[in-house]
Amino acid sequence: MMVRTVRRGRRTAAPYAFLAPAVLLFTLFILLPVGYTAWLSLRKVQVKGLGLGKGARTEVFAGLDNYRRAITDSELWSGGLRVLAYGALLLPIMLGLALLFALLLDRPRVALRRFSRISIFLPYAVPAVIASMLWGFLYLPAMSPLNYVLAKLGLPEPNLLSTGSVFFSIVNIAIWGGVGFNMIILYTSLRAISPEIYESARIDGCSELQIALRIKIPLLIPAIVMTTVFSMIVTVQVFSEPMTIRSLTTNITSTWTPLMKVYRDAFAADDLYAAAATSILLALFTLVLSFGFLRFVQRRAFGEER
Repeated sequence: MMVRTVRRGRRTAAPYAFLAPAVLLFTLFILLPVGYTAWLSLRKVQVKGLGLGKGARTEVFAGLDNYRRAITDSELWSGGLRVLAYGALLLPIMLGLALLFALLLDRPRVALRRFSRISIFLPYAVPAVIASMLWGFLYLPAMSPLNYVLAKLGLPEPNLLSTGSVFFSIVNIAIWGGVGFNMIILYTSLRAISPEIYESARIDGCSELQIALRIKIPLLIPAIVMTTVFSMIVTVQVFSEPMTIRSLTTNITSTWTPLMKVYRDAFAADDLYAAAATSILLALFTLVLSFGFLRFVQRRAFGEER
């Protein structure tokens, strides 16, 4: 009886032993930094006198003062609205192209399937900073091959870094950086569908377009929902593209996105406490947005009543 109890105890403890490293890493690199950020967001520096000498600057409890300042900051609202417009333009184009490429690659006879798949995925493998620098040099009027060709043809040369164009230029960078990743997820989901379903549809006289619209896309809805949620989270946290392009134009401010404002407050204005409060608000907004979207689509995508 004792031997059986020991063996049962080992079987019960085994899953926790395998989970322990992941739980430890999650605690060290996720929970503790988030907890420290939340603690900083409730603090501020109190300056005595001229702020000179030892003890002139002390850290004190600030309550919700940092959050009040963040919520009433017009720069944060401007950056947030800009990111919402950025996402409204980016997500349909990026996910639409990913779905289109996945459906085209899943056709029965596709020439150069492997080469095409790698070519579409390759831009995602390029780090965002490097991709932004490459695109930025293509956007510069003095270096852009597009401007060179237009000049030779006697046509007007666009300035893709101007006030009215820089927004769309950054969207373009994000589109080609995210299409490949989402295409791979959708394509993998398509490959997991039984080919017998397609064969039955073809026997019934369905064309490839009808199969795509009436069979493949409905079966892909869970994968489409997942890629949409991931893309929404990444969109809210956009930072690398505008921060890199900012060095090439004066039409991008230091608070162009909320995350850029966090960076400005923390490292340029030396106000870690305001940056921490903005970070917490941004994380809460991302959480509400993603879970709100899931709640909105879960009944149709996953067949759940609630």
